[in-house]
Amino acid sequence: MHHDAIVIGGSFAGLSAAIQIARARRSVCVVDAGNPRNRFAPASHGFFAQDGNEPRAIIAAARAQVQRYPTVRFVAGEANAARAAKGGFEVSLTDGTPLTAAKLVLAFGISDVLPDLPGLAERWGKSVLHCPYCHGFEYADRNLGVLQTTPMAAHQALLVADWGPTTLYLNGSTAPDEETQAKLAQRGVTIEPARIAALRGDNGALSSLLLADGREMGIDAMYVAPRSRLNSPIAEQLGCALDDGPFGLVIRTDAAKSTTVPGVYAAGDIARVPHNASWAAADGVTAGVFLHQSLVFEPLAHASAR
Repeated sequence: MHHDAIVIGGSFAGLSAAIQIARARRSVCVVDAGNPRNRFAPASHGFFAQDGNEPRAIIAAARAQVQRYPTVRFVAGEANAARAAKGGFEVSLTDGTPLTAAKLVLAFGISDVLPDLPGLAERWGKSVLHCPYCHGFEYADRNLGVLQTTPMAAHQALLVADWGPTTLYLNGSTAPDEETQAKLAQRGVTIEPARIAALRGDNGALSSLLLADGREMGIDAMYVAPRSRLNSPIAEQLGCALDDGPFGLVIRTDAAKSTTVPGVYAAGDIARVPHNASWAAADGVTAGVFLHQSLVFEPLAHASAR
């Protein structure tokens, strides 16, 4: 079956794109591996009408709504290859299943590459956090930390200080320049240069950091801005231009969420910085709407050119 569109990824961005295409009565196939980036968090915050709800529950409700449209098809699995083909594009799944469509929406998401610190990974999304706007309110006025993993850490610490007393943990890396240190001091942020040996706490909570010099420091939440990687090589296979973002590669898109490859759109964390669920959903809407418009207007333009 040939589709008007294939959406690769069925989380906030992908489902938001798919529902726009479906409401335009075009056929759309959503391919989803079932591993959303925010699956580690017990709740999603700041998302319109869904504040405090569990991410998978939000996705399940959205998926059920998308499935009501008769032109929608869902395929469980992972797309691992795509190429231009007659009539549009061919997408291959890991089990060898081929799918074809006139247009593509890439919404396969990213994965966070976490620092290699004992005790960090098991607390990711619970007490080791990425975004203060998503999770800061729940830790307000408690002992907060920011782990320096990139030069953006000082910027993050300056923001996090609005939620509570904050320490920038250099973990043995280079201290910020004097101007940045002055800004941190103005915001009441302290700097701890020692290396971290381990994160401690029970049942996903964070209670203290064990430093390499033997000291133990109390802490309730640690903010980390880790490096990220694209979950799929498909954008590169198709020839989409990629840009170096502050945390990893980002697919280049224009205001319509169109990539540099005609007929291919990208939405969500793979195609923007900064990230959050609301932006991912909004970008998915944009991609879905403009994809549908291309299905309408491109044939008209070709006909008038003949």
